Amino acid sequence: MKFRKVSAVVFAATAALSMAACSGSSSGTSSGGSDGSSFEFWSFTGIDAKGSAAEYKAKRPDIQIKLTEVGNAQETAQALTTALAGGKVPDLVLIQGDDLPKFVQQPQNFVDLRTMGADKIKGDYLDWVISQPTAKDGSIIGIPTDVGGMAIAYRADLFKKAGLPTDREEVSKLWPTWDAFIETGKKYTAATGKAFVDNAGGSVYSQVVNQGQEKYYDPAGNLVYERSPQVKAAFDLALKAVAAGITAKQSTFTEGWSAAMKKGEFAVIAAPVWMLGSIRDNAPDTKGEWNIATIPGGSGNWGGSFLAIPKGAKNPKAAWDYIAATQSPQGQLDHFSKARSLPATPSVYKDPKLTSAKDEFFSGAPIGTIYTDSLLGLKPFLIGPDSTTIGTEFTNAITNVEQGKGDPAKAWDAAVTNIKNAIGS
Repeated sequence: MKFRKVSAVVFAATAALSMAACSGSSSGTSSGGSDGSSFEFWSFTGIDAKGSAAEYKAKRPDIQIKLTEVGNAQETAQALTTALAGGKVPDLVLIQGDDLPKFVQQPQNFVDLRTMGADKIKGDYLDWVISQPTAKDGSIIGIPTDVGGMAIAYRADLFKKAGLPTDREEVSKLWPTWDAFIETGKKYTAATGKAFVDNAGGSVYSQVVNQGQEKYYDPAGNLVYERSPQVKAAFDLALKAVAAGITAKQSTFTEGWSAAMKKGEFAVIAAPVWMLGSIRDNAPDTKGEWNIATIPGGSGNWGGSFLAIPKGAKNPKAAWDYIAATQSPQGQLDHFSKARSLPATPSVYKDPKLTSAKDEFFSGAPIGTIYTDSLLGLKPFLIGPDSTTIGTEFTNAITNVEQGKGDPAKAWDAAVTNIKNAIGS
């Protein structure tokens, strides 16, 4: 149900964005003051924007930051769309990667960051990441803050009880493929009587679909979700996990999911680097019982965000100064050491601060190398304006089957029908 709600949000956001394009939001006004020494910053929750702002304040005590954590990523994107339509915008906003394309389609609503200096620093970022906020007219509307990378977090103590290996290297060898991952889950569930993985939509479908070179759009921007081998393979693997009876049927970020994590009702969860904080916050008493293994297939990315300055911002210079200071290679590396937000700047991937980074909550796992290795094997794909809606509908169909509300034989067709109804193609 959570994903249905998100889908509706995206529709509202898309409609409002169109209004923004028509209304010429560049004439809008910010609620922040135009004094040059302060700026209003909208972020979404769970990304440690407060920590980043505090780090900046420590270096620039002369700057005032009015930070608002609007809601989750989709809610923040919706709020931005509404603000663009109404002409009252923040000076700086954080946009999740999957929500970015619809804003890139309307570059006139944002400051072209080339005019602020983005041309000089764009080479600092992974090519496939900096290409995402670059519009067809060449303007750059956002600067990358991080990338996700992929891995699997697992409860070593529960693996031991199930008679499975506990060492991260040995565990990684259990699942070179997703089929092997599901077979490992069968062994775990047979030995313990408990679920192996939290859910099939988030920990199987969303991972597999992000590991290919083509997802919902082809490189030319054409919709291919209905005939994409990668999407169908991800969908079928998720249903295979459901049929194997190894999922806890707890959708990601729900109250039931958090409670099940605390109680050890599942043993593994797909964990891009930003997920580590959620595990730590939801189940603090499990410190030292978790570990991190490589993901089946070995590479992929799930996540990443961008900082943008709306055209009507009153304090674009103060906002840009924040971007330039916090999103430089050194700035992203420093933030990683505090918040585990993986840099989008490859020049620091060999820096000892990153390569030697270990996380004691996860049994001292070398998270710097695990996640950068995952990224370096990545095959980039195009994210389009309806990627969020399409992914939501496929996940909804899988969840319905998992919850006993859908027929697995009809789930694919149901998802495709819902997508066509949602996006009109």
